[in-house]
Amino acid sequence: MGTERDDKRRYRAVFLSDTHLGTKSAQAAALLDFLRETEADTWYLVGDIVDFWKVRRGPHWPQTHNDVLQKLLRKARKGARVVYIPGNHDEGLRDFCGHTFGAIEILRDTIHERRDGRRYVVMHGDEFDVIVRYARWLAFLGDRSYEMALWSNGPLNWLRRHLGLGYWSLSGYLKNRVKQAVNFIGEFETALADVAKRADAYGIICGHIHHAADRMIGDVHYMNCGDWVESCTSIVETLEGEMQVLRWPFARPASEQTANTQAALPVAA
Repeated sequence: MGTERDDKRRYRAVFLSDTHLGTKSAQAAALLDFLRETEADTWYLVGDIVDFWKVRRGPHWPQTHNDVLQKLLRKARKGARVVYIPGNHDEGLRDFCGHTFGAIEILRDTIHERRDGRRYVVMHGDEFDVIVRYARWLAFLGDRSYEMALWSNGPLNWLRRHLGLGYWSLSGYLKNRVKQAVNFIGEFETALADVAKRADAYGIICGHIHHAADRMIGDVHYMNCGDWVESCTSIVETLEGEMQVLRWPFARPASEQTANTQAALPVAA
């Protein structure tokens, strides 16, 4: 039996969202490496961990997807607190909010308290997406279109490499153009900041829009986990109590990435 490594990255808390296990676009191998290299007192799974929308249509479920779930279960068994907050792609689990399965707590939302006592609302955030809430058929249509755009990234970038060009994400480009046109991201972030204000919290941590963020909106600290489909980002609280957005595999604050690094592994827009 192997011994526990003492060189892992250790945090007070780690926040992951939008891993979309069960889809071909899930970066499960990268996520598994991150889980192997990282330890935390508390793990927050902030929605869309398993993509049941895709699973119902026919899942893509290689061994790495099993390994990710097994690794999370093992962390819970070894004493870490693991909290699962379902999103819209795994909304069926919301029927079990308030229950614990295999030492994993399922909650609709929760409060995370930083080392210095400042409080953060933790929720997926789809409740504040008008398309998901009021036009479900359009959300499913958009999901299929986004999936096709993600698939196209592979052959498109194979061609670009052979032409001596760098990585470029069609899905990220299209998503950024559409959401800029309707000011979706700004409205979403403002709505989530209002949730924190109403809860008398210092900040909010969410997912859903695949857009990693760490910024102040007025006097509210807004943070978004990003995703493990394109950007491979997470939020962490360090042992010293600092909140950061990390990009894997570099495991450095996203704000410290160089222009070349960002071009190699972009955060989804």
